Amino acid sequence: MKLSIIVPAFCEEKHIGQILAQIDAVDLRGLGLDKEIVVCDDGSPDRTSVIVTEFTPAESVVKLAHHPTNRGKGAAIRTALQVATGDIAIIQDADLEYDVADYPTLLEPIVNGRADVVFGSRFLRRSWPTGMQVSNFLANRILTLSANLLFGVRITDEATCFKVFRTDILRGFDLQCERFEFCPEVVGKLGRAKIPVHEVPIDYEARDVASGKKIRWTDGVEALATLIKIRLRG
Repeated sequence: MKLSIIVPAFCEEKHIGQILAQIDAVDLRGLGLDKEIVVCDDGSPDRTSVIVTEFTPAESVVKLAHHPTNRGKGAAIRTALQVATGDIAIIQDADLEYDVADYPTLLEPIVNGRADVVFGSRFLRRSWPTGMQVSNFLANRILTLSANLLFGVRITDEATCFKVFRTDILRGFDLQCERFEFCPEVVGKLGRAKIPVHEVPIDYEARDVASGKKIRWTDGVEALATLIKIRLRG
């Protein structure tokens, strides 16, 4: 089996080399997985693409897709998904908030046939994840509660980056997302399709706006609207 690590990236020249090295170093042979890293540079005006092109992996295949202009995280994921060839896909932000050491825990339920979709929850180990701002905490709690009520799912972290899918399931959703509405779109479509989400605890250390965090309060409003819109379609 093969794992595709999908990395949407915008203006991440400070971090992209480090995250590529961390992903490349993760040993998944115990799970019987080969891995490819699929980066979509979402119109970065900095050296993000150059660093990806110059990166020399030891254990992975690295592929680079590119948007000529910035479109958003959701669009970058959709473009990378077109290039991905893995049986399993995991979303990995280009920053350093999420620990790649959690990959084996995230992947084991799918590899061993116990789940088709796995989310890494930041709230299973800690009630308040390390460094998370009050606004982000409240938005996540509202979105998670809304998803559970609207779709009858039972998750603790709607907005986690670490979402893992059998790739055919993710492709089957005909994603329309452009920005940060990727998370509510897949959660809503999983709920409508009655596909259960298996959660595992992960480590997390938030970064702030000064360090490059891009999500804003307006994205929370858009996420809630996306959940409601998908529910009304049912």
